[in-house]
Amino acid sequence: MKKTLLAAALCGSTFAALAADATDTAALAPVIVTATRTAITVDDALSSVTVITREDIDRLQPVSLIDLLQGLPGVSFVQSGGLGQQSSLFLRGTNSSHTLLLIDGVRVGTVSAGIPAFDQLPLDQIERIEVVRGPRSSLYGADAIGGVIQIFTRHGPRNGGLAPSLRLGTGSRGYADGQVGLAGGDAHAWYNLSLGGQYTRGINACRVGAAEAFAGCFADEPDADAYRNRNALANAGYRWDDGTELAASWLRSDSRVEFDGAPYGNQHHNLQQVAGARLVFDPLSAWKVTLAAGQSLDQQRTYNDGTFVRYGNSRRNEASWQNDLALADNQLFTLGVDWQQEHLSSDTGYLADSRDDTGGYVQYQGSFGRQQMQLSLRRDDNQQFGGHTTGAAAWGYAFDHGLKLSASWGSAFHAPTFNDLYYPYGSGNPDLKPETSRSAELGLSQQQAGWHWALNAYQTTIDQLISLDANYFPRNISRARIRGLEAQAGTTLGGWRVEGYLTLQRPRNHDGSTNDGHLLPRRPERTARVELDRRFGAFGLGTTVLAAGARYDDLANLHRLGGYATTDLRASYAFARDWQLEARLANVFDRRYETVYYFNQPGRSWYLTVRYTPGG
Repeated sequence: MKKTLLAAALCGSTFAALAADATDTAALAPVIVTATRTAITVDDALSSVTVITREDIDRLQPVSLIDLLQGLPGVSFVQSGGLGQQSSLFLRGTNSSHTLLLIDGVRVGTVSAGIPAFDQLPLDQIERIEVVRGPRSSLYGADAIGGVIQIFTRHGPRNGGLAPSLRLGTGSRGYADGQVGLAGGDAHAWYNLSLGGQYTRGINACRVGAAEAFAGCFADEPDADAYRNRNALANAGYRWDDGTELAASWLRSDSRVEFDGAPYGNQHHNLQQVAGARLVFDPLSAWKVTLAAGQSLDQQRTYNDGTFVRYGNSRRNEASWQNDLALADNQLFTLGVDWQQEHLSSDTGYLADSRDDTGGYVQYQGSFGRQQMQLSLRRDDNQQFGGHTTGAAAWGYAFDHGLKLSASWGSAFHAPTFNDLYYPYGSGNPDLKPETSRSAELGLSQQQAGWHWALNAYQTTIDQLISLDANYFPRNISRARIRGLEAQAGTTLGGWRVEGYLTLQRPRNHDGSTNDGHLLPRRPERTARVELDRRFGAFGLGTTVLAAGARYDDLANLHRLGGYATTDLRASYAFARDWQLEARLANVFDRRYETVYYFNQPGRSWYLTVRYTPGG
């Protein structure tokens, strides 16, 4: 590990030397809002951030959100089978419930399990994704120990006229998908309407060995597990001449997914729905007010061979009031209040099924010559677990040639979910304590026209980490420590666009028990991803290589999951004005691997898509 860290550091120094020779004229940096809840450029961010645009999504041709995000710095997914099967994200080695997912500013994730269903979110309806790594509880409250991912849905153009869109695709294992939409807008108003769908016969999600019958999924159903999704999006907004803006969005995803679990169930009917509205206005020239409200629904029905088994419905209502005060040039003070209410209804008996949380926060952002500073503090009052105070501080210094040094510290917390506390049949533990964390980070980055790179080293210590023991019973681990290094770089070489990402981490148990020093379950210590793309007139070629090191499926580190590497190839051809044909061959070398013990992953797969985007 030490040798690998040294190699990465030397690599970063080489990037710095090369970039220093590049032109000093930096490209226009994208604007982000998730890192500070205010609009800043990526260059001004004092945290580790990755932005994925619609152009990136179309270029990479992924079939799922997991496919798109896997292998980015700090990002590691596991999935219990193929497309549409249950997935979990371990951001910077933290638990799957430690990443806050927002869709257009609204919290998303089941109230019962606390895990966002990344596997059910439709890519066709996404305009941009911001991935912010590191603790953000001081701005967003609970759940943001590992970081925050915000998805922004597609919106209409603001340059006048109509913008229809159409996409149709097919592929291996009966795969089919499509999307049709209509968007429009001008300098004041905009709207977007879209319908989409996706289907696959799937793969056999869970393998069962003759020597270990009913292992993994505790069922023997050697059949293909199909997946179907239907989704819809509607959003609109209006901006007045004085800058006042009113916007609303609505996203619905309805899925059917088969899995291996009979007789306790082998098909889920899932519904996710997110709706929100936002009003922004300026009472004074130096005072900006943002009022927002939203609701997210997550409903699941479970069937076994068509017979109803159980149901669970989650509902989260929320509202916020944020005030941004410009104290002076490059000095911004933010004051806000968040409120949320969680409610769970189910045929499973829970000792409690609802709770409220109210949080107030303050933030200061300032620049002094070459130096930047960000300070934030928040107090949350949770109905079940009382008050929690979290804070964060970050500092940055800008050198010549776009080189930037940053350092930060932050605390965070996570309240146990309803499943953690109350799930019956011996799977709930009402004595669980909330998880708390402290993180420190040091970063070095450089942004230049045609070149960028970044190195971020961090350490996160989590007290009372919740994990499942060998009997699938949730317990608090007194302490876990995660140390990591992230590297990313991008440039253009010989006409080829090159993007590379590397993550090295040590997510370790440090509770002094028999598992002390073991790896936390399902987190690989190493991941890497390289992308190559180039245009040849109307043609485009690209490849992505993804590699992940070995991991363990359990706290005792008895079930080892080997490392793997996959290679994807892609091509596109703009055969007529506004029309493009796309082809992708995934897992070219048919690599067999598992990210969850006993659950299969798809082998070699092909996809063919035709896209119509007037003016695109």
